[in-house]
Amino acid sequence: MEQDTVVGGISRTVSHNGYLFDIGGHRFYTKVSLVEQIWREVLGDDLLTRPRLSRIYYKGNFLNYPLLPGEALRKLGVLESTRCGLSFLKARLLPIRPENDLETWITNRFGSRLFEIFFKTYTEKVWGMSCKEIGADWAAQRIKGLSLSALLLNAIRPKRGKSDEIKTLIPEFLYPRRGPGMMWERLHQILEDAGTRVVLGARVQSIEWVPEGVVAVETTAGRFDAGHVISSMPIQQLVRALRPAAPEWLAPAARMFRYRDFVTVALFLDARHLFSDNWIYVHDPGVSVGRIQNFKNWSPEMVPDDSKSCLGLEYFCQEGDPLWAASDDELIALATRELAQLRLAPESAVLGGAVVRMPKAYPVYDDQYKSGLSLIRQFLHQTPGLQLVGRNGMHRYNNQDHSMLTGVFAARNVMGAHYDLWEANVDEEYLEEGRVVTEAELRKLDATQPAVPSRRVMPEN
Repeated sequence: MEQDTVVGGISRTVSHNGYLFDIGGHRFYTKVSLVEQIWREVLGDDLLTRPRLSRIYYKGNFLNYPLLPGEALRKLGVLESTRCGLSFLKARLLPIRPENDLETWITNRFGSRLFEIFFKTYTEKVWGMSCKEIGADWAAQRIKGLSLSALLLNAIRPKRGKSDEIKTLIPEFLYPRRGPGMMWERLHQILEDAGTRVVLGARVQSIEWVPEGVVAVETTAGRFDAGHVISSMPIQQLVRALRPAAPEWLAPAARMFRYRDFVTVALFLDARHLFSDNWIYVHDPGVSVGRIQNFKNWSPEMVPDDSKSCLGLEYFCQEGDPLWAASDDELIALATRELAQLRLAPESAVLGGAVVRMPKAYPVYDDQYKSGLSLIRQFLHQTPGLQLVGRNGMHRYNNQDHSMLTGVFAARNVMGAHYDLWEANVDEEYLEEGRVVTEAELRKLDATQPAVPSRRVMPEN
């Protein structure tokens, strides 16, 4: 069952007056053959192979990421490039110690000027906290293998390195012809045609359980007896929904999970071509928008005709703050002004817009979420039949291929398998038709998941 009236969650596609847009861009990219097999079986010829281009937008310039030194020198100008070079030399000669936070980690490797230009603004917009508060371990994971010397080498001989050395450089991806929601709408139809009821608009009110396991789920659409429950709802809501109430030792887990919320403002424009990227990262502190999707470049069928464009301006916020609480008209006006301010399109080109607010879009990795996960996993171990899957269900900032894989494994567990969803370990005994998913593939899957910054524990004065 689904609490929304449409399927897909954050991966759905919104349709408005002939325009289609995502809630953020959803690449279909995986190294796990089982997941790709499902995509291809469901979508067939409607699964397109699309070229990827995503760049940094800074002071009116599009800059490749990772940086190309020659391009950076040309577009930043001699004076700014000289400052970047001098700050890099200073960082190498006089590195800052200790190296505990993201800002220090990046500054020591790139210099303070490059940190300010290419890392600080976007990171702080997304996560809503200072780079001084984000642990250095996230930087080491997120920017693995990337250094100024590596960039220089890559610029000199870009085709000689391994294709997967810098994992952000994936040249193409799969994408449904009419957006990611096409996948879930079609799967919904397949289930309905097979006689499986999918209940929409049903909010979970309580999950009944006994020491032996789950018993039923009470929803706004009625009560459903169940010996197995697979939950993708946020863990904090799950804990609060337990009936009888969560054990005293588990109750604190409901307060141990935080989230970053998200607003997409789709603008519909009378413009054939705006820029070539699928999406751009906006590194400009003078505007609130963090990222801009160009959905026509994801698939030509995302717009009603080739003379139009559809952009998705993404704002990262907290539920209830002024940005979240602004009216749709105010948000469309803000996005229109900022698009013109960035000189990406004049206000006169905007024909209209639509707004989607997505709560709990990003699970936050702070200094207490691991304690919460430890508690909930202990409860799951003692409560047969209850499994958690997906981004919010597991409080894991993963890609959709990992979320799908946990769902597949959970379904197989209902049928008698014994997969550990938290480790994504494959028990070969239960694999059907040979090794559909290998241990090597699972390691590759883990390597492609986006890293999440954790809040650094600040020392007391």
